[in-house]
Amino acid sequence: MIAQDEQIRVTLPDGSVREYPKGSTGLDIASRISEGLARNVLAAKVNGVVQDATRPIDADANVQLLTWNDTEGKATFWHSSAHLLAEALEALYPGVKFGIGPAIETGFYYDVDLNGQAFSQEDFKKVEDKMLELARQKQQYVRKPVRKADAIAYFEEKGDPYKLDLIDGLEDGSITFYTQGDFTDLCRGPHIPNTGFIKAAKIMNVAGAYWRGNEKNKQLTRIYAVTYPKQKELDDYLFLLEEAKKRDHRKLGKELDLFAFSEKVGQGLPLWLPKGTMLRERLENFLRRAQIRAGYSPVVTPHIGSKQLYVTSGHWEKYGEDSFQPIRTPDPNEEFLLKPMNCPHHCEIYKTRPRSYRDLPLRLAEFGTVYRYEQSGELHGLTRVRGFTQDDAHIFCRPDQVKEEFMKVIDLVLYVFKSLGFDDYSAQVSLRDPENKEKYIGSDDLWEKAEAAIIESAAEKGLPTVVELGEAAFYGPKLDFMVRDALGRRWQLGTIQVDYNLPNRFELEYIGADNQKHRPVMIHRAPFGSLERFIAILIENTAGNFPLWLSPDQIAILPISEKYEDYANDLFLTLQERDIRGFVDLRDEKIGRKIRDAEVNKVPYMLVVGEKEAAEGKVSVRRKGQGDLGSMTIDEFVQTFQAEVKL
Repeated sequence: MIAQDEQIRVTLPDGSVREYPKGSTGLDIASRISEGLARNVLAAKVNGVVQDATRPIDADANVQLLTWNDTEGKATFWHSSAHLLAEALEALYPGVKFGIGPAIETGFYYDVDLNGQAFSQEDFKKVEDKMLELARQKQQYVRKPVRKADAIAYFEEKGDPYKLDLIDGLEDGSITFYTQGDFTDLCRGPHIPNTGFIKAAKIMNVAGAYWRGNEKNKQLTRIYAVTYPKQKELDDYLFLLEEAKKRDHRKLGKELDLFAFSEKVGQGLPLWLPKGTMLRERLENFLRRAQIRAGYSPVVTPHIGSKQLYVTSGHWEKYGEDSFQPIRTPDPNEEFLLKPMNCPHHCEIYKTRPRSYRDLPLRLAEFGTVYRYEQSGELHGLTRVRGFTQDDAHIFCRPDQVKEEFMKVIDLVLYVFKSLGFDDYSAQVSLRDPENKEKYIGSDDLWEKAEAAIIESAAEKGLPTVVELGEAAFYGPKLDFMVRDALGRRWQLGTIQVDYNLPNRFELEYIGADNQKHRPVMIHRAPFGSLERFIAILIENTAGNFPLWLSPDQIAILPISEKYEDYANDLFLTLQERDIRGFVDLRDEKIGRKIRDAEVNKVPYMLVVGEKEAAEGKVSVRRKGQGDLGSMTIDEFVQTFQAEVKL
């Protein structure tokens, strides 16, 4: 019988408490639950910290056993795979030096110095084969604490300057090595139990990356890869990537004439073409109508502001060095900034006249374009740009109104998502990093109030959430809506933030029922987030087949020959009066070609007109994806069209 002091109490995620011998590992716990679970455990989360499933647990703890189905389990799997990639490279490329090899959302990479040896796409297969050869040996990942002097000695003998650079910034007593097979790496872990879990591997890409991101340092080779516990899962992932190429918003945006970029205009500054502008306007009008119903007042603010405005708000201190630099005028005392945020302008609108508690909540909404300097290497189509439009609004309210207003905004965000077919989303409560409070402005008391308001509001709405420390804005915590697109990728779109700090910095006030001055609370919200990013995700989610109400061209009228062009043009004017958008295809092409081109251009309805239609005042209707719907009168088509728009 085991003595009581040799037992530990383990609390599992379902709340159950079990006793195990002191020093039991995550794998031991899994084995006692089921052999099937033990075969799939990749790591253990002990009191909130992910560690090796093979590490002993010596005290009472909350324990979660992580598998491939858990985000942190995948990250452990992929980071362990980075070590396997490094082992394969070391076997194939003698003298290779290693930088860092982290897990990322879609796999992992390793930055390596190949010592002048070539590495290209032709080499991918041999590295993949070597990784799988080593994986089949089921080498254990063995953790070993190392003194700093010994760590330095090891990598000096090996001749690896990048590891020595990393060790230089580490404290003695915090350094660990991990070894699998013949490969040893500097790493804090965690890792999967052994390489046998890795059954499929694919090198995805190769790129250049300066050591530590500094262009003054040597450029290393960054090798991107992905691994899976089953070959079929890798095959499915590669199929999704091919689908993603077809749906890429940059490709479809060009094909559908929605937007463009120009080197002369500047990197990261999209040009909206007529069809893309129609798409934007319909999205904006959709939200404007919803905002008016919800009691918002529209405002417009300039694209620039005095530097002092952003000094007051704190944006200059936090982001000034990484933003567009000040604009100077002939007056040496004037400096302006391109607007990085709309909120300081809205604070000044609030201050344009005295406010009473009866005036609150005051909801100010703007489709405001802002500018942020993104590094050129980070720019990506519409998802990462330097000039973008936010569906921004700021609610100024009394403290007793915060929760109700916050819940109303949640309702608005969910209405937007439902209307546009974004059904797969999660809510992330983004809090400040308690270990790094200097990143933020404001007192602990105000932060605690703001964080509590978000957590309580989400709970009362029954909204499932995950908590992420360190993801808050510098002035307040937020609720971020993470949308998963048709290809399973996660994007942050809508956001709601509670802010007690900017009202303090701008000295905002209202007269309360007690006839005393009080400070309002500010709620920042943007259901779309960035309109550019939202449209990019919408394009990829729909593959360019937008909902009928949103399509730039809803109909294409296709006369069979020039004899029926007058009827086609008259029909077009009639439908325009019914608020149906589109065009008449007057090209000298056969009707089959006109239909195919309309299909390729994602036009929802094609109206074919010829002798019979002109004589009877009808149209022959085709629906993209459904084919021929038959002959209809104009009124019948309008009814069919309007019924679909209302869906």
